[in-house]
Amino acid sequence: MTLFKEKIREKIGDNALQAALDGNAEKRVKGRIAAFGSIPDWRDRRQKAHAVRADVIEHLDHYLDQFIAKVKENGFVVHRAATGEEAARIILDLARERDAKLVAKSKSMASEEISLNHILEAAGIRAVETDLGEYIVQLRGERPSHIITPAVHLRRHEVGQLFTEKLGIPYTEDIPTLTTTARAVLREIFITADIGFSGVNFGVAETGTLAIVTNEGNGRMCTTLPPVHIALMGMERLVPTLDDLALFLSLLPRSATGQKLSVYTQLIHGPEEPDSFFRSKRQEKHLIILDNGRSKMRASPLREALYCIRCGSCLNACPIFREIGGHAYLGVDGSIAPYPGPIGSVVSPGLFGLEQFGHLAQASTLCGACKNACPVDIDLPGMLSRIRAGIGSEQTAEGIGMPTPVKLGLRGFRWAASFPRLFGTGQRILGWLTTPFSSYIRIPAITGWGYSKDFPRPVKPFRARWKDIENTTSTQPDIFLKIEITKAAEQVVDISPPKLAEQFTTELTLLGGQVHPVTANELASGLVEFLKSRGIDRVQSWDEIPRLSLDRLVESGIRVERIADPLIKAGITSGLVAIADTGTLVIAAGKGQPLTASLLAEIHIAVLPVSKLISSLPKALQLPEVRKSPSTVLVTGPSRTADIEMTLTIGVHGPKELHVFLVDDSQTG
Repeated sequence: MTLFKEKIREKIGDNALQAALDGNAEKRVKGRIAAFGSIPDWRDRRQKAHAVRADVIEHLDHYLDQFIAKVKENGFVVHRAATGEEAARIILDLARERDAKLVAKSKSMASEEISLNHILEAAGIRAVETDLGEYIVQLRGERPSHIITPAVHLRRHEVGQLFTEKLGIPYTEDIPTLTTTARAVLREIFITADIGFSGVNFGVAETGTLAIVTNEGNGRMCTTLPPVHIALMGMERLVPTLDDLALFLSLLPRSATGQKLSVYTQLIHGPEEPDSFFRSKRQEKHLIILDNGRSKMRASPLREALYCIRCGSCLNACPIFREIGGHAYLGVDGSIAPYPGPIGSVVSPGLFGLEQFGHLAQASTLCGACKNACPVDIDLPGMLSRIRAGIGSEQTAEGIGMPTPVKLGLRGFRWAASFPRLFGTGQRILGWLTTPFSSYIRIPAITGWGYSKDFPRPVKPFRARWKDIENTTSTQPDIFLKIEITKAAEQVVDISPPKLAEQFTTELTLLGGQVHPVTANELASGLVEFLKSRGIDRVQSWDEIPRLSLDRLVESGIRVERIADPLIKAGITSGLVAIADTGTLVIAAGKGQPLTASLLAEIHIAVLPVSKLISSLPKALQLPEVRKSPSTVLVTGPSRTADIEMTLTIGVHGPKELHVFLVDDSQTG
């Protein structure tokens, strides 16, 4: 606890950190409110999501059996790991058996939990984080300081100095330049990696689907390009059906980054077919399902913390996290907790013990902001209170992290509060005695809270106050958020909704994509004109593109390749469908339809007939092609990041531009 207090004082005195945390909190909270404005029924969705997660945790063994059976049927090799050490050993064995020297890692909090990078590096295997924020903190030798934004604690000048020192570039504070540098360095990692590693946001029990949500494109690179893909998933990260997945995908991005959908939502069912550039044979897929204390936690009063979908929203809302940041959450031994913030103050003690991390629950005002921000309505204040009382995955002495005077005071308070008349009388007497001196009385500093707080004046007894407000109704703590969301919803809702094509165009344009409306007869000439205007004479394309004659491109001097090549500047695909209300393309892999065509090039061109537009995500996930495809990706704009000072930068590891040629096919077929 002493180390924890010292670290808190250090972080509060760090002006650069305070500015970074303030900027993160303000932008994230505002973004979340605006994003939820587009779904006025968000309260109902939130409660339904809570019920789904409760059902999964209650019947976890059943859902795991169903999920594992389907995943194996889809072509994955499934491994169960009871501990973090066992999970790391499985990954290490897989790497050694394949003589792997380089692992490209997508973002995974579970891998942080088991210290995977250190274990691989100790065995002589290079593990490189490819999420921009994770890459930055890895270069600094640090842990992530936020679940969603790992480098939230850093300012641009610190990243500039880091890249000069580690990557040898001239010093710059220009964020697009820093991002472009990381893109160039990590592109070589993706192409040469022996193994691609990822986490898993959701596993779908009915279909054996792995859902992975990212913005930068590094997740797609790690799961698509290397000959071997290893996924690590906490055993609780399941949803029953694809309909349930659609529900959670409407909540997770809005809560995490203020987006309707993340740029890339991957739905992986099994290995992709050989690719002559990257793979000469079918890709190898492994899934490791991690327990590491989750079973113990599931059987404890902290089980509701397993409902968490790792959106990080509670961190952004928490007034304590906003002041101290993720690196202040220290264990008794001085190690940084794997999970910070309100949820981390429950999950870390729940998984790794109250003795090591139980005191983190004291870093909370119990104001309820975390619960109000949670998209699945987890009762974080209730669980933090349980941990403070010494109730967790194992029972310890009461009053975790509390000084002895505070423990004795609370015991006395509890005794007095059990006698209503005595308690009320005591309130009145203390009020009379302390009123003249209330501004001079301080809480003793030994409590840890008495450095600047006045002694609270005892208030009027509850029963007396209740009579004064008996005919009024109280508001919920999140009332201001609800008011803002209601206003946003009123602005978004249109009495006469636009046609799907207009809506899709509007949404994609807001995301930085471009829509080119054409007729079927104009498609080929319009596409050739676009390519030549960019100086492009070579493209990667699918074998067949509906409404487009690839021969027309060849006749116009455009060389059409069927295989992936990192030097090609443009890739052409079609879309299975497009979702109008989010501006999303749904692209399914298949024979002659490699996902690399939508991933590697700087410019992604998609050809889409207007008849393939649909209204919403749930409809897209019900398509048979989505279930049959080894991998489907939902593309919502060009790749992007905001990992440096929350500054949006377009074009990271995926395409920098997305162009949709929207073909009017109303007069054909």
